[in-house]
Amino acid sequence: MAAYGALGSAFNNGSGIAEDRAAGWLRQLRLTPMTPAQVVAGKVATGVLGVVPSIAAVLLTGALVNHVTLTPGQWLEIIVLLWVGTVPFSLLGLGNGYRLTGQTAAMANLATMLGLSILGGLWIPATGFPGWLRAISEWTPSNSYAALSWHAAFGEAPALREIAILAGWLVVFGLYAMYGYRRAGKTA
Repeated sequence: MAAYGALGSAFNNGSGIAEDRAAGWLRQLRLTPMTPAQVVAGKVATGVLGVVPSIAAVLLTGALVNHVTLTPGQWLEIIVLLWVGTVPFSLLGLGNGYRLTGQTAAMANLATMLGLSILGGLWIPATGFPGWLRAISEWTPSNSYAALSWHAAFGEAPALREIAILAGWLVVFGLYAMYGYRRAGKTA
C-alpha cells in the first residue's frame, strides 16, 4: 500500500506541469540557462520529495495499527527503496504533463497509476493472476517497484531482475519526459 500511495504522489507532480505550462511558467524556464535535462531533473527531485509523506503514513499505520514488526534496518531500507523507486513514475507523470492539457494530464496520470497498480499486483497479489496476466505483471514497472520493498520486508536483497526492469522503465520514461518537455517548448 505504501507503493500505491507513493505512485499517486509521483503522478500527481506531473499533473501540475500542464497547469504550469498553461500559465506560461514553461516559457519562463526557457529563458533561463538551464538545459531541458536540468529542468526535468529539478521537477523529478521536487516530485520525489512529495512521496515521502505517503510512504511514511502507510508504514507508520502498519506499525501502529497492524503491529507490523521489522528491524529498524528493514524499515529504513523499505523507505529508501520506495522513495528512490518513484523516479520512473515521476518521469512518466511529467511526460504526460508536458504533452497534455491540465485536465487531460490529470486524467491520464490517474488512469495510468490505477492501471499500473492493478496490473503490477499492488491491489491484488500477482500470484493470484492467471498465468498470462502474471507474466505481463512481472514486466510492469509497478510490480518491480513494489517487489523492492517486499524483498526488504522479508530480509532479502532486491532481485537484480527487478532492478533491471525498473531501470529499463526509468530510461523509457525519462526519454518520454525529455521529449515532452522539448515538444511543449515549441508551443510555449
